[in-house]
Formats: sequence, structure tokens, C-alpha cells
Amino acid sequence: MSTALYNRSASLKRRHDSDTAVIRQDKQSHSSNKVDSLKDELANKVETWREKVQQQDQRFYVKRRFLFPLGIILGVFLGFILIQPNDFTDFQTHLALLLDEFEFGLSSFPQLPQIDLSLVENEWRRLKSSINIPEPWKLNNNGLEFTVGENIKERGLSAKHPVILVPGIISTGLESWSTEPDYRPFFRQKMWGGFSMLSQVTFNRDKWMNAIMLDPITGLDPPGAKVRAAEGIDAASMFIQGYWLWSKIVENLAVVNYDTNNLYLAPYDWRLSYGNLEERDGYFSRLKATIEGFKHRHDRRVVLVAHSMGSTVMLYFFKWVEDPEHGKGGPDWVENHVEALISIAGTHLGVVKAMSAFLSGEMKDTVQINPAGAYVLERFFSRKERRKLFHSWSGSASMWIKGGSAVWGDALSAPDDPDNADHTHGDLIAFRNGVLEDPAAPGINDNDGHITDAHDIAVNMTADEASTWILERTPLHFQRMVATNYSYGIERDEEVLKRNNADPRKWTNPLEVQLPNAPTTKIFCTYGHGKQTERSYWYNRGPYEYDDVQADAHDPVCANSTSEDCTPQAPLNLPLSRRVWIDSEFTDSNAKPKITNGVKMGEGDGTVSLLSLGAMCVEGWKRKRWNPAGMKVVTVEFPHEPVPTIPRGGGTTSDHVDILGNTALNELILKVATGVENEVEDSFVSNIREYAKRIQWD
Repeated sequence: MSTALYNRSASLKRRHDSDTAVIRQDKQSHSSNKVDSLKDELANKVETWREKVQQQDQRFYVKRRFLFPLGIILGVFLGFILIQPNDFTDFQTHLALLLDEFEFGLSSFPQLPQIDLSLVENEWRRLKSSINIPEPWKLNNNGLEFTVGENIKERGLSAKHPVILVPGIISTGLESWSTEPDYRPFFRQKMWGGFSMLSQVTFNRDKWMNAIMLDPITGLDPPGAKVRAAEGIDAASMFIQGYWLWSKIVENLAVVNYDTNNLYLAPYDWRLSYGNLEERDGYFSRLKATIEGFKHRHDRRVVLVAHSMGSTVMLYFFKWVEDPEHGKGGPDWVENHVEALISIAGTHLGVVKAMSAFLSGEMKDTVQINPAGAYVLERFFSRKERRKLFHSWSGSASMWIKGGSAVWGDALSAPDDPDNADHTHGDLIAFRNGVLEDPAAPGINDNDGHITDAHDIAVNMTADEASTWILERTPLHFQRMVATNYSYGIERDEEVLKRNNADPRKWTNPLEVQLPNAPTTKIFCTYGHGKQTERSYWYNRGPYEYDDVQADAHDPVCANSTSEDCTPQAPLNLPLSRRVWIDSEFTDSNAKPKITNGVKMGEGDGTVSLLSLGAMCVEGWKRKRWNPAGMKVVTVEFPHEPVPTIPRGGGTTSDHVDILGNTALNELILKVATGVENEVEDSFVSNIREYAKRIQWD
């Protein structure tokens, strides 16, 4: 028995050893084959890499030994252009703030020496003065500084009327005045404009957003934060160092004897509704007092020079100062105190890009950047976050387009459609056929299991329809703010227009109020033309989403207890609308009008559409209905003809912001200020007069 078991065990062991040897051999063979395969693959990659290197051997400009010194040279060159000697102190301050913010202050590292940049500042100043940079390549200057003023001075002209500058959004700096612990590091630092804003947005984004947003209910300062408009001429001279704004105009005015005794900048917090501008800051009261002070001291009426949104602020001011319940200046105040209003790139009938910003937090500037930039922007400031900012800034709602389909066109045509158009700007928001073909009908469950209604189906929309659709997709606090501060229609009845003169909600809309009783006060509408401007949009849509609209407010919200105009609310805790975004994948350069990344391009100055810039000037205010006193309105268009070798176009650009450095505009301002405004006459480079006649004024 034991012998049999022994023999059987030995047989099994021999079989096991044999199987093990076979398996080991197979593994070694497989491993060897795998290693050989990897070697071959690596050899192929090395050979491919070697061939590419050999192909680039003659391309010296891709080598690091070329790129590295080139980067140094470019950095130094840009430093000469952008960095001013007094910036070194600012750099040191910003560096200290950043180190403290991340708890790496000098107190944590006492062994680190204090850095004294005064010697570097002195050497940099000496080096800049010793090197002559060719004028065409200067970012700060275009070689035409003071030239316009000198030409006017040579004619024997000098300062006559006091001048007040009223900036727009980009040209109004905002600074923090909060002493709360969270915001104390930002005290007196620029929250809008300046290098400090760039550093805060980059390294302290959340606190910056909390500070720059307004309270959604009151429209005023949120708890703990206090941001105010920066004061003084310097506040609007430049946005950041090297990016000038009003400095060209100030320089030329100074040549003809303007200074702080007869020149004043009237900055304002553009985030606020116009009513809150007076309630919180007393802005219009201070402006009225300043104008009256200039008139009393110089015995001359004042010239107002307003840019962009500042033009709308001035139209509001004209009604506010006349009103017996507000400014209490009486019906002749404008006639007695204002010589002229020069509107530069005025947003008279609103800004189309504001509509897309309110709807989806997008505009041309965000959808036409390269994919890498779009990714960074979306990760850094998502569309929802951008919408949230826009919805808290009640002043931005004054940019809502005015006049509806009567001005901006219907489903068949728009006043500014190009000849032989393939599609119309009258469809302010349009959807491609694939999006329009929605299988869900009103009251029927769609594929996502949600109930649709007539407002949820994708349909092309005119200005009237789009305005309602967009407003329904904003938070309740924004809807209330709009209802109590603004109006966007068109009024053709002269008696109603007279009554509207006492309604502050109408004062930002030139189609619903009349110009002041000032027959000798003049309005100069000046703006650029020739730069493609976003005019209407192709949109896409996705699934339902939760958004900023307050879904738990399930009761209808009405303007007052007797009104039938209520805002319906969705059922409790249900998503309120589909996610929508500009159809950035849709581009057709051959279409009329041209389509670029879902944006239908039209005419304008790159930011404001031509209809908004000029229609009221050439047609609306020529009618007694809106201009009962017959105020003289002169329109001057500047062609956009930038100099290619100057980054911002030089003295012949007419971009929405860069137009402030346009030499022809500067000459116009000086002529009006020095008392020869009679030399300024209508000048056109666009078809605005033809377009304006197509608007449904009557």
C-alpha cells in the first residue's frame, strides 16, 4: 500500500515539475517577446523624433538659445513702454500684500531683507530718458500728444466754457473704502481699473466678487463691503498703466488753458441704478451744484462731455434737474446752465450685447476667444457667475435695448439689414433648424420628463419677444428692480410724453420722454463707424437647470395689488428653464449678415450698434414730439481707420473706447469748449439716415 502511494506521489511530482517547466518557458518566451516589442516601438519613436529634429535643425528660431534671449529682449522692451519709474513703489506694495494674503509676510520670515527699489527706480528713469523709442511703437502714446490743443491755441482760441467730463463704465474707476477685516487689505485700492484689480481678480477672486457685487434686494452695498467711484481727473485718465482713457482729451484741453479750476470729472458708481446713485451718493445733487458753481464763477454755461453710458446718465440728469420733486431746478435750468452736451459713442437706445449678458452671461468677447482662453475664462468666471454679476449691477439694466421691434426690426426685416440679406437682424435671438425641431408641444412631457409651455419651445424671437423671454429668466430681485427703475418701450403720443417727463422710470429712455426746454442748448452726437459690432445672435439650448431665479417664491409677484401684470412662478423646487448659450460652433463668413461663432455681426463702433448710436440724433430728436424746444442736434461720424503699426490704432481710430484719443474728436471738443461750435457740422460715413427712416417712428 505504501509502495503504491509512493509511486503515485512520485508520478504526480514529475508531472507537476514538467508542467511548471512548460509554464516557466512560456512566461520567459512571452516576456522576451514583449521586451522585444517594446524595444522596437521605442526605437521607432526615437527615429521619428530624430527625423523631426533634423528637419528643424535649420530653423534657428525654434531653438531655446534663440527663444530665451528673445523673450528677455521683448520683456525689457515692453517694460520700457509700460512700466513707469513710480510703478516700482506700487510693485513693492502689491508684492507685500500678496505675501501677507498667503501668510508669507516678512514677519513670518525675519531673515528676508527689506527690498529697496529706489535705486532701481532712479536707474530705470535714467535709462528710459536716454533711449529714444520710435513713436509708432509706443503703447502709451501715438505721437500726437498736445498737437490738437496747440493747433487750436495758434488760432488765438482759449478756454471759454467750463467743461465737465462724464465717463462710461470702462472709464470709471471704483475703489474700496471698507474697513471690515475681510476687505481691509483692499482699502483705497482699485476694485475696477488699475494693476491692483488684476492682482485681486487673479489671487483673491472670491473676495473681489463679494466686494464688487451689490446687494440683490436693496441694490446698494452688501454687508461689510463699501466700494465708491474714484475721484479726480487721474481716476479716469487710464484704466491701467499704459492703457489711456481720458488722458488725450485732458492733455489737449490743458493746452488751451483748462485746469482743475474750469475742468471737472464727474465719476459715478455705474453699478447702481440711477435712483440709487442719488440716494446713496447724492450724485445728481453734487453735479447740479458743480455746474451752478461753474456758472456763477465764470459766468458761462457749461459744456458736458459724456462717453458711452455717461450719455444716458446725462439724459436722466436733464429730467431729474427739471423735476419739482427731485432736482427742483425748474423747466429753464438746462437752458440757463448747459451750453452743449457732447455725446461720445452714446448708448442712447441700448446695447445689444447687454441682452446676451443678461441671458447667458456671454457676449462676442467671450465666445470669440480661442478655445484655451475660453476654457480658462469658464473655469475662472463661469457663465453663471458672470450672469450673477450682471444681475446685481442694476445700473447695467439701463443698457437694455429700447424701442422693441419698432426700432430693432421684426421677423421679416430690420432697419439695418444689409442688401440681399440671407437672414434678418430682426430675429434678435434665433435657433438653428435642429434646435427648432422640438418634439414636445405645449403641455406635453418632453424627453426629459418635464412639462413644457409655449415659452420653453425654441422659436426665433424679435426684440419684443426676446426682451420678455430674457426677463422671465432673471431672478425676481432683478425683475423688481427693472419694474421700478426702467422702461424700454416707445411712446408716440405727445400728451403721454409730457406726463412721462415726471416719471423717473422713463428718464433713461429717449423714446419715452422729451428733451428739456432748452432751445439754445446744443447736442453733438459723435461716434465711430466701420468696426464690426454684434447685432443679433444664434443660440443653442440644453437640458433643464436650476438657476438664480427664486423657485421657492411660488406665489405670483405683481407690481401692485391692483395690477394684472404678474410674473408667474414655477412650481416649488422644479428647474425653471433650459440652459441656453450662444451657438459658438455656428460660423458662416459668406452669410449676410456675417455670422461669427454664433454672433450675427452688424454696423457700429465695435461695442454699440449703429442704430443706438445715431438713430435718435438723425431722426428721433429732429421731431417735435421728442424735441419740443427744437434743440439743435449735430451728428458727426468718424470712420474707423486705425494705423496698423500702433496697437490701439492711433489718432484715426474710432473704436468705442479708443475714440477718446481720436484727433478729430479732440478737435471737435476743443472747438465747442472754446466757443466756435458753429464750425462743427453734420458729417456722415454710414447709412444711418437711411436706416433711421425705416424705424417705425409713427
